[in-house]
Amino acid sequence: MIPLALRSALVLLAALPVGVAQAQPRAGQPAALPGQVQPIAPGTRPAPTLPILTLTPAVPGVHVVNVLGNGFITVAHAILTLSPAQQPHARTVAATVAARVLAARPDVAEVDVSAYDADSYAGFGGPLPLLTASVPRARAAAFEAWAAGRGPYDRQWVNPGPQALPTYRAPDRVRETGPTLTPSGIAPTRPAQQNRTRVQVTGAQISGGDVGGLLYRARRGTAGVAALTFDDAPHPLFEPLLLDLLRRSGARATFFVIGRNAQAYPYFVRDMVAQGHEVANHTYHHVRLPPLTIPEATDELRWTDDLLKSITGRPVRYFRPPGGDYTPGTLDAARRLGLTTVFWTDDPGDFQNPGDATLETRYRRRLRAGGIVLLHDNAPEMLDVLRDFLRYARQQAVTLTTVGGLPK
Repeated sequence: MIPLALRSALVLLAALPVGVAQAQPRAGQPAALPGQVQPIAPGTRPAPTLPILTLTPAVPGVHVVNVLGNGFITVAHAILTLSPAQQPHARTVAATVAARVLAARPDVAEVDVSAYDADSYAGFGGPLPLLTASVPRARAAAFEAWAAGRGPYDRQWVNPGPQALPTYRAPDRVRETGPTLTPSGIAPTRPAQQNRTRVQVTGAQISGGDVGGLLYRARRGTAGVAALTFDDAPHPLFEPLLLDLLRRSGARATFFVIGRNAQAYPYFVRDMVAQGHEVANHTYHHVRLPPLTIPEATDELRWTDDLLKSITGRPVRYFRPPGGDYTPGTLDAARRLGLTTVFWTDDPGDFQNPGDATLETRYRRRLRAGGIVLLHDNAPEMLDVLRDFLRYARQQAVTLTTVGGLPK
């Protein structure tokens, strides 16, 4: 039996024009993979296909509903693409879809909703959503009340418009091949500055610890602890599943956050901090820094710092450049903002979708005390192997913690 309020919403939606059914890739770019934060990096294998939930009868404006589990809980993510006629009713559409998903799948613990403008929708790395929400099953009534204008709801975000947001910059196709010091980007690097940076890099690699604002691993001699880090956070669908696994294991992690993702999903950033994790800077748009001018690169870091402080109330201490690619100038820009630039010792390549067996072999071979593990919060294969990785670390007597928890 469908509740009266839900039946009324469906009647309203049926009278509205249907949104775009399928997003098209831009000319010269590959189609986006499910859950991806930036265009496909070179060398990436196809990601595992995410299960799809089909709502019957269909709800106009629903682009896709993906469902994913972590072995303990199941989460759904509904992507809506709304026409101009539908957009004034975006809250009603979101509440209707959340209720329909929860009714169709009793095993779903949470529904995430992302509503986009149908004409400009270009996947996760394109223009930001019109609104987003996280709807745990226990909070469904509160979300419905907010959508109807009857009260507040803390797990939602409504786009304030371009005048209140940083200027859009397309994210780069970045593949982490290893930390890379580019001698000079657009801004020329003085020989003395370049030599000083190379000395600092060598010192940080050999001795470990924070050397001149560079951190490759913990101080030499560190035992019993390693840092667990996730790049590109936060993502709907994946974040609740990842945080649930970390909570069950007792592990702590540092999330290198893309500013535009935090802008649209601030409640996931608050969840990270509330559960004892650390949030750090991964630029606002996920762009390679060497091609930018120093003022442009500084803006990418500053926008993210200011946003994260406004969400968490805490200062940001750490920064990781997308792809690990940086210049002496961008390193200095990070220092001026009070940020330590953090790299890694263990990258099993989860974002390249090499297969579960390959990932397991890689992390077992590379995990070491004092190291820094690099994973991505939206890689389906990461979720597949994370439980085993957390168990393996405990067996090796390595406690996984935040970057801030490493001896430096």
